[in-house]
Amino acid sequence: TTGSTAAWPTQTVRLVAGFPAGSSPDLTARALAEPLSKALGQNVIVENKVGAGGNIAADFVAKSTDGHTLGLMINGNMTIARILNPKVPYDPLKDLAPISLIGKAPLVLTVPASGPGVAPGQTAAEWLSQAQKAGDKLSYASPGVGTVAHLGMELLKTKAGIAPVHVPYPGNPQIITAMLGGQVQLALLPPAMSAAQVSAGKLRAIGASSSGRSPVAAEVPSLSEIGVKDYQLEIWNAVAAPASMPAAVASRLSAVVSDIVRSPDMRSRLFQQGWQVVGSSPEGLRHRIESDTQALGAIIRSQKIELN
Repeated sequence: TTGSTAAWPTQTVRLVAGFPAGSSPDLTARALAEPLSKALGQNVIVENKVGAGGNIAADFVAKSTDGHTLGLMINGNMTIARILNPKVPYDPLKDLAPISLIGKAPLVLTVPASGPGVAPGQTAAEWLSQAQKAGDKLSYASPGVGTVAHLGMELLKTKAGIAPVHVPYPGNPQIITAMLGGQVQLALLPPAMSAAQVSAGKLRAIGASSSGRSPVAAEVPSLSEIGVKDYQLEIWNAVAAPASMPAAVASRLSAVVSDIVRSPDMRSRLFQQGWQVVGSSPEGLRHRIESDTQALGAIIRSQKIELN
């Protein structure tokens, strides 16, 4: 009923992020919590439930019954979780209600500025040709099996003729530490995650996964510019609710979240976090989920990627 929609929320709202403090989903959730709390007239608290590439948090949200639990999700959790691993205990397409797409970004192929496989002063194209020769002597990091960074690198291996070995980490902050320490030689990172280390000269941005230059990584050439043909991939983040949330509440919440993320203040805050703001209706997000599930599902099947 309209009355219950108007009354919602009647208690503190939990916004659950599936990655550690300081990770991109965590930062976005924290940026969103305060304006969302103002708009809804109830406290919004961020909770981190870390593990399984964000799927533990997504499952927690899908099964919540208090009517006041939301998730700050990345695209992997809302699209291909089940295709990768039939044992994942929730079905992204059935058990989550799409609320609003927040922002999108390319990933940036990032390498240490020095160390094995990196010659000072070499161009991105020269780095690529070194990496092709190095084969499986190089290793790459991702924030977990089945994350977009993992699938993206597996796709990049076929498109760029490189063969680095996969090493999963809990999140991007840990990946950066590992790259700086020389444990891994490359990773696909969200632009803002690597920006500080790139400008400090400790990491190098080789190319972005967007089809052309992206506004959130304007100084980085696209991978196609350096010779990797037909390679395009985006990450995105979104707010989702359990599928049990009443449609009227979901639609009101969607309008509130879209308005917040499109506001000039939040737009610039999210831009600094490396996101090109979208802000969408539930239908817009559902459409994106369906097309990404097909595209990423195709990578999983062609590369025979599975969680074991």
